Parts: sequence; C-alpha cells; structure tokens
Amino acid sequence: MGASPEKINSVTSIGIDVGLNSCVTLSNGEQFDSPIYYRKSERSLAVQQKRLSKKKKGSSNRLIQKLKVVKVHRKIRNQRLDFNHKLSRALVDRFDWIVFEDLSIMNMVKDHHLAKSIHDVAWGQLIQMAKSKAEKAGNFVELVNPFNTSQECSGCGNIVRKGPSVRIHKCPECGLELDRDVNAAINILNRCTVGTTGRACGVMDVGLGYEVGSHSF
Repeated sequence: MGASPEKINSVTSIGIDVGLNSCVTLSNGEQFDSPIYYRKSERSLAVQQKRLSKKKKGSSNRLIQKLKVVKVHRKIRNQRLDFNHKLSRALVDRFDWIVFEDLSIMNMVKDHHLAKSIHDVAWGQLIQMAKSKAEKAGNFVELVNPFNTSQECSGCGNIVRKGPSVRIHKCPECGLELDRDVNAAINILNRCTVGTTGRACGVMDVGLGYEVGSHSF
C-alpha cells in the first residue's frame, strides 16, 4: 500500500476560466484582457497579408512582402509570450493553488470558427508557464474536469443551459445572477482538491466532479 497523500496548507487558491472574450476570468471576479498592442499587431498582420495576396507569385515584390508578414507574425508571437509570462508570474505570486480546466485544446481547434482565436490567446502556453513557475515556487497548478462549468450554477448546482452569446448566468432555482465566466471560474475552483496531493508541485490531472475588475499588462 502506497503512502498517504501529503497534507498541505494552502493559503490562497483561485479558479481560472480561460476564454475568448476575456483572456482569463478569476473566481474572485477579476478579468484579464489581452493588451491593446497585441490587437494592434493583429490589425497590422491583416493589412500585410492583404497586400501579400495582391503580389504576383514568384516576383521579388512578393518575396519582400512575405518577409514583412513573417516579421509581424514574429512580433505577435513575442507579444503573446511576454503577456503570458507576466500573467503567469502575477498568478503564481498571488496564489498558492491555481486551478484551470483540463481543456482538450487540440480537439477545440478542429472547430474552424474558433481555431484562430484559440491559437491567438494561447491557453496552453499560459497553463504551462504557470505550471513551470509554480513548480519553482513550491505552489500548485491543478487541472480539473471542464464538463458543464459554464452551465452549472455555482450557487446551487442547478444546470442552466445557455449559448455562448449569453454572457450573464441567471439561475431560476436560487436566483444567483453574475457574469457567466465568473460563474464558470467558481465552479472550476469548487472542483479542486485543496488539502491533499500526491505530488510536491506541478500540474495535477484530476477529474473531480464580487467585485468585477478588468486588468491588462
């Protein structure tokens, strides 16, 4: 028989819902959006790609324009990397136990309507950076079952069906009304296993089943 899970004293824990409207929403109501300069680079990329499409194939002008597109792609990649480094650092500095959904990102990007947006926000990169920083700090990152986190009422557990365009969670059973992403983040936090762990640090893969502010770096 193996050793019992190590008991820990977790001082601060937070549930995090990743999304496309806000980059992340915390269970305490805070929301972090992608920075404005990142959006500006995306607009610049669209302009450069449009110019590329008008250049004659095989021409020197097309090659020059292609290099401009590559340069903008590199800038966006570096901005995304910098943003996720800063956000993951802020989360690990503030919270001992960070809980994300265990999302199947590879399956999600098969939806062509969402693929570009999902790649842009780079949820996987953020989670891996938080994991790495948590390991060094002796903190924890936990991944929990994502099933129905947006539909379940965090107040009473009732399932409240709503499409992606419905941004407010309103429960007819208990009367709870709040931002749908905050509701989801609370559900994510409620599924964590704070108190015991079989690891010293790092990501834990498990399947257990308000003041709202906006921040950017």
